[in-house]
Amino acid sequence: MIKRQPAVAGIFYPSDRDELLKEVDNYLCLDTSPRPAIMAVLPHAGYVYSGATAGAVLANTVVPNRVILLGPKHRSLGIRGATAVADVWSFPFGDVLIDRETTNKIVALTSLKPDDLAHREEHSLEVEVPFLWRRNPSVKITPIALGLHKISELKEIGQAIAQVISQSSEPILIATSTDMSHQIPINEAARLDNMAIEQMLAINPTKLYETVFSNNITMCGVIPTTTALFAAAALGATETSLINYTTSAEASGDTSQVVGYAGIVIR
Repeated sequence: MIKRQPAVAGIFYPSDRDELLKEVDNYLCLDTSPRPAIMAVLPHAGYVYSGATAGAVLANTVVPNRVILLGPKHRSLGIRGATAVADVWSFPFGDVLIDRETTNKIVALTSLKPDDLAHREEHSLEVEVPFLWRRNPSVKITPIALGLHKISELKEIGQAIAQVISQSSEPILIATSTDMSHQIPINEAARLDNMAIEQMLAINPTKLYETVFSNNITMCGVIPTTTALFAAAALGATETSLINYTTSAEASGDTSQVVGYAGIVIR
């Protein structure tokens, strides 16, 4: 059995099992009634900064036994469109299975290839898994790390994901991982982030892609989020909710150089 070891335990989230679960539970402890969803947009910073937003999204969302996770590549390691070779991803609380069936189906329909090097040091998907697992300990994941792609390639991948989901005998959630603007004043971050959020809420992947790149919005997960939106649109999504928007200033107190965090559910 091939195991991917955690890359950012003790950095982005606690490396102690009990401390990690207590922190995740605190973020998930909201008075909400979770509902099934097609897609969830989650931030991926250290939990002290973005955990409340991630928790609010997943407290509102039914987490089924299968989740397709799409995130950006912050490092140049590995190929630009990578699924997982590993059989499990390890965490302080135990191992989470890779959904080999779903992974293989997506690989067969796309240019994506298995490559654990692309995932080895990447945090954007790893930090989401403890929340997903706490909501459903039976969850299996299909991690997909995406570097820069043309929008035509993202549409192809997104529509392939939609095809796999539509043909599945059980529900599959798409979870995309992104932070918003990086290291700019809070008012400017809010202005720019609102432009991108507007397109996500409109389920308009092409306009999101164009808006982010034409306005130099430093939304690190625009590539996976665009891909996921193509999938959601193909699956007939119509309902969108902005669950939370915040910035790093809430934790740091520094409003001069913030990172934005948006949590969105699409049904």
